[in-house]
Amino acid sequence: MSSGPSAAVGSTAAALRHVLSHLVTPLLMCIGMGLAYLGAFHAPEPHDLRVDVVGSGPSARVLAQTLQDKGDGALSVRTVPDRAAAENHLRNQASYGAYLPGRHPELLVASASSDTSATVVEKVFTKVAAEQGHPLKVTDTAPTAAGDPTGQGIFFLLVAVSIGSYASVAVIGGAGAVLGLRIRAALTIAASLVVSVIGAVFAGPMFGLVDHGLGGLWAMAWLYSAGILLIGVGLHTFLKRWTTLGVMVLFVMLNFTSSGGIFRPELQPGFFGALHSFWNGAGFVEGVRSHVYFGGHALGRQVLVLALWFVVGLAVMGLAGLAEAKRRKAPAETAPAVAVAGSVEAGGAQGRRRHVRTEAPTGADGAEELEEELEEAVGV
Repeated sequence: MSSGPSAAVGSTAAALRHVLSHLVTPLLMCIGMGLAYLGAFHAPEPHDLRVDVVGSGPSARVLAQTLQDKGDGALSVRTVPDRAAAENHLRNQASYGAYLPGRHPELLVASASSDTSATVVEKVFTKVAAEQGHPLKVTDTAPTAAGDPTGQGIFFLLVAVSIGSYASVAVIGGAGAVLGLRIRAALTIAASLVVSVIGAVFAGPMFGLVDHGLGGLWAMAWLYSAGILLIGVGLHTFLKRWTTLGVMVLFVMLNFTSSGGIFRPELQPGFFGALHSFWNGAGFVEGVRSHVYFGGHALGRQVLVLALWFVVGLAVMGLAGLAEAKRRKAPAETAPAVAVAGSVEAGGAQGRRRHVRTEAPTGADGAEELEEELEEAVGV
């Protein structure tokens, strides 16, 4: 009779420990998201932001040097001989603004490269023109599509494609864990195709984020999505219920913040600027910008970044296949020894029964595996 209350207390304590242990994941997500997003976006400041001053005379050189000195590292100011050279730099994303001094000063920008960078440059040269007593004319040499006036629609498209991809990881890696690796690999390719088509529909006919180049955008969206899915499903073999957290670190916390979709590296801390050079989200955002607005300049490099992440995904899937094969092989090797030991101790029939019991998963183990799968799906 006295065992009832103590058993209830023990059950409550065990349940509480279980809940508290599982609260670790959301708390780590909270910390990670705060560090990533606030670290990347809370105080954008320019550093080495490249701008041009058009002119070859002494006045142009003096102005460029003055801006360089006053900027204290914020700007990287150079002179170019003429307007054509300045426009070429903007087309190649070698600069983010070009100032033409004179009685009617003009600033050339390319908002499709980065609206926030163009805004920073415009503020700088508006003050310069005002000090000279002239209003500033701003000319956008690479405007964005009508459906994406801020130029940040591509970033939010990245968010949608990313969430569709890593949420599919939870389903294929978790609920689909009982399936063979080849079937899961086929599902990842199919899911990435569906996600990329959805992304293309968003970008084109639904919201008009781009007014041409939709086919190339779809291809990059598929390559990007497939890389995430392959890496995530492959990691599930090793990380189990921690896969969701791992994928969020890779493809949300570090990915969105370094993509350049809101602020380019020149406006961010150096860590995120360094990630921008090789992370897959930056490859997608910059690849789409290059393809749609800048005539394919440096497009090959961005596609290479996406392709390398895809190859990494294939490698992770390959390692997962080897690990799963090794796990299947271990029980098969120990089974004969178990059967022989059982026969010696209690006879052949009882040994066979003991062998069957050894191979069968316990109810607790099965429930734990199912719980891990459900937790991943809910965690997304």
